[in-house]
Amino acid sequence: MGLELSPSMNTSPASNGLYPVLQENHHGAWGYGCCPPEIKHHSWRGGLQRGRASSLPAGSACIKYLTLIFNFVFSLLGLLSLAAGLWGLALQGPKGTSSGCTQPTDPMLVLVLGGLAVSVVALAGCLGALCESTVLLRCFSVSLLSFLLAEALGGTLIVALWGPIQDNLEHTLYMAIAHYQDDSDLCFLLDWVQLQLRCCGVTSYQDWQQNPYFNCSSPGDQACSLPASCCVHPSEDGLSLSAQCGSGALRPDQASGSMVHLEGCGPRLRWWLRQSARSLGGGLITAVLVQGVELLLATRLLRALAMRKSLAKSAGQTVPWPRSRSRAAEA
Repeated sequence: MGLELSPSMNTSPASNGLYPVLQENHHGAWGYGCCPPEIKHHSWRGGLQRGRASSLPAGSACIKYLTLIFNFVFSLLGLLSLAAGLWGLALQGPKGTSSGCTQPTDPMLVLVLGGLAVSVVALAGCLGALCESTVLLRCFSVSLLSFLLAEALGGTLIVALWGPIQDNLEHTLYMAIAHYQDDSDLCFLLDWVQLQLRCCGVTSYQDWQQNPYFNCSSPGDQACSLPASCCVHPSEDGLSLSAQCGSGALRPDQASGSMVHLEGCGPRLRWWLRQSARSLGGGLITAVLVQGVELLLATRLLRALAMRKSLAKSAGQTVPWPRSRSRAAEA
């Protein structure tokens, strides 16, 4: 014997949504539920679509992690540059040259400001990729675009002014010699050039006669002397420059190639600038390419996030209640 259902149970009773309704599932069996089948099926399908829309595709996920890794590395480099600049400012002091030159603050400030800018921008890109924040990624993209424009402008100015820089190089060196004791930046840079290129003066060591303190007619103690950076062996202990090595070197009977460098810095500095221009150009092109790749990755990631947001918005729309059910409920 089988259990027969009454005719009243063969059809689903009307419900106002507060009581269970006898419903037939997709296997033909009857059971009680508080939600009509159409709503349950649509809700399950919408939840599946929202789950799929919440995750990025494989390609976009790869772009996300590449952006994260690149910016994490550059944020570390920016923090290292910032720390080096702060350390240089903290340890700024006399260099021990014959004129008492001090380390200029301008290069240290450039390191501090450059490291701060790079670390902040890279951190914005790193956090934007990690948290999938469109606001941070937009800020990162705008900053990168600003860097690229500034680098393009700087490269254009260097190319346009390269000829005048070469033509006025000797005049600039003469002015630096004349104001050697007046400007700590000129003092430091001129000492660096003479130490690195192993030279003295512009065309010869006699160019230091144009300095009012080293001129032989000067009444001071530095008369007929040369800066310690002109000496063949400028330091005694290997750390600080000796003030006595260039003493009296401008006298005709004292000058010797074993004591001071006799050749000027003009030709050597011109050759060094030509060689450095290639390295500088290669470094600038590399930096532009790296920043361009990062900008492209950030743009693609923003596009993927916008697409995912639109998919999630379309999948999260409210499901309308079937009209037949709502009318039966009102009856």
